[in-house]
Amino acid sequence: MRKAIKLLLKTLFSLLFRVQRRGSLPPPQPGQRLLIVANHESFLDGMLLGLFLPLDPVFVVNTDIARQPLFKAVLALVDYLAVDPTNPLAMRRVVKLLESGRPVVIFPEGRITTTGGLMKVYDGPAFAASRTGATLVPVRIDGASRTYFSRVSGNYPKSLLPRLTLSIQPATQIPVLHGATAKARRQEAGEHMRRIMQHMLFASHPRQTLPAAFLDAVAIYGSQRPCLEDMKPSRLTYGDTLKMALALARLTARITRPSETVGVLMPSAASTLGLLLGLQTGGRVPAMLNFTAGAEGMQSACHAAGIHTLITSRAFIEKAKLEPVLAALSGIQLHYLEDLRAQITLADKLWIARAVLFPRSVIRATDPEQPAVVLFTSGTEGKPKGVVLSHRALLANVAQIRAVIDINPSDKVLNVLPLFHSFGLTGGALLPLLSGAEVVLYPTPLHYKVIPELAYDRNCTVLYGTSTFLGQYAKNAHAYDFHKLRYVIAGAEKLADSVRTAWVEKFGIRIFEGYGATETAPVLAVNTPLAYQAGSVGQLLPGIDAQVVSVPGIERGGMLHVRGPNLMSGYLRFEAPGRLEPPASEAGDGWYNTGDVVEIDPAGFVRILGRVKRFAKIAGEMVSLEVVEKLAVAASPAHPHAATSVPDEKRGEAIILFSTDPALNREHLQQAAREHGLPEIAIPRAIRLLDALPVLGTGKTDYQMLKTLAATA
Repeated sequence: MRKAIKLLLKTLFSLLFRVQRRGSLPPPQPGQRLLIVANHESFLDGMLLGLFLPLDPVFVVNTDIARQPLFKAVLALVDYLAVDPTNPLAMRRVVKLLESGRPVVIFPEGRITTTGGLMKVYDGPAFAASRTGATLVPVRIDGASRTYFSRVSGNYPKSLLPRLTLSIQPATQIPVLHGATAKARRQEAGEHMRRIMQHMLFASHPRQTLPAAFLDAVAIYGSQRPCLEDMKPSRLTYGDTLKMALALARLTARITRPSETVGVLMPSAASTLGLLLGLQTGGRVPAMLNFTAGAEGMQSACHAAGIHTLITSRAFIEKAKLEPVLAALSGIQLHYLEDLRAQITLADKLWIARAVLFPRSVIRATDPEQPAVVLFTSGTEGKPKGVVLSHRALLANVAQIRAVIDINPSDKVLNVLPLFHSFGLTGGALLPLLSGAEVVLYPTPLHYKVIPELAYDRNCTVLYGTSTFLGQYAKNAHAYDFHKLRYVIAGAEKLADSVRTAWVEKFGIRIFEGYGATETAPVLAVNTPLAYQAGSVGQLLPGIDAQVVSVPGIERGGMLHVRGPNLMSGYLRFEAPGRLEPPASEAGDGWYNTGDVVEIDPAGFVRILGRVKRFAKIAGEMVSLEVVEKLAVAASPAHPHAATSVPDEKRGEAIILFSTDPALNREHLQQAAREHGLPEIAIPRAIRLLDALPVLGTGKTDYQMLKTLAATA
């Protein structure tokens, strides 16, 4: 009778929810202890696993759930064990169950998610798995949070019968635990389980192109849902954005060739994202040019990437006063969006109307390994390099971030970072756009008084920024401007302790510091509510491998080399235009040398000690310029400082400190060095006063400019 009812329910679920099962369970082994762990999206989860997993397990369920009449009837179809997750002795029963040889299914979160993402993972199931040596099989449930059986709060979109997917991941185990006490070992096991669950969420993301991923977002969140807003009065829905992208795909196809790298010189605006998606839909590769780089920098970038066609906006060029820059570019054919829009014909309108109904039929980008975008390094270490990021790399990084941070449709992201910067593009635009969150684009991060007011007026919940920008916002904001923010994420430069403290004291907000590089699309590590350590940049994201290679002359840490699915396809260099140079380092082919000296502690938290190129060799000793800056901040915490080095005949190099504090002198630095236990060799040779430190368009300090000032003084 039980089998007949289960078969009937399985048929019904297959028809209504079109359930797909991907992957397979490991083949049974004699004496195998099997523990299946899954994320918890809805009240349907247990039934889905019981109906569609090819085995007969015992389900571990919460006693409160087991007492409810409806679930009592459902649980009658399976074998189950009711436990109280708050009872420390409850896991003993699970251990005995595993030792008996029966496969066991458990939800490590213990409760149904209310955010759509991973919530707190309890230590008990992980400790039981470790103690019994059980084989863990993670199963990702996807789509159930969009049913009316979920508990996701806010304006999360619900559907009557969404498609449901079960993704069975490769089997794994919790390694041997090394904690000195039972409590420490239990916590260690819980950390391993959390990482396994996060890796499961990442690894189960579909392999596709950006246009295809955007179409999935339109289907999931609805064409009428607002998704984009810039400084124009109107808000764009997913349907509006899709229509704009398709129209631009049609119009740009006339002036470009398939697979051509096309320059994009645009501000942070909705039309820029529409152009990016439109070019990709048409099988072209947008190259996002840095409009703060000047004529020489842009010309070098175009040469490296083989750009002969550039699309921009006449209104933007006039407002940004870039006419002289464009006039100085040679060998580049300019096209203005305003002119393209004026060329739309009746045939174009009919094509767009059909494409909106059947958008997948017009996508020309089909291979996730093909280039999706070209971004450019700042050029502070020479000519700008083109960084080629594939569809695979960008979407992998979005999936990695979503696995550790619950950006969801209830969020509104304020993105003030430029879209030519990888942090602004991936984190500030693609991540929310593909997650159902609304994006508010602002064209410059330098309006320190306007941006806090904008966050207040638009009820923004997520803000990205550099330490420099966040420090300025804190100075200029009203204490209530950021009352809606739940995530403030800092990157691109080290987060100053003064900025961290200012945000906690003035707004009661903890800044989550992260770390990455353009070459990694860009995020490598980030602090999260589930894993936070002040002073670190968090733990590496799921799917990233790392090697720390020792550096001669530097005692602590080593050079960080990384590889992962979010790694670039390669460089385009000025010296070899159009020729892709795949990533490689001394760690091997397919690895990227970040150039950063780091330490990774036993818990996996990464601490940046400095860039190798930001060390000065003084009398044979390697001195970190970041330590010099830390010393200056200790002596004068209210002012910005930056250090650089110049050649010195007697000692190899000499350190020059640039400061905005007119009262700072070497005596203050010597006193701070003694109080904080910093080496005396880190005291700079000279202090130069500036009204303000030079800043790049990305928000980073312009160290190349400082080095030039130091050399010419």
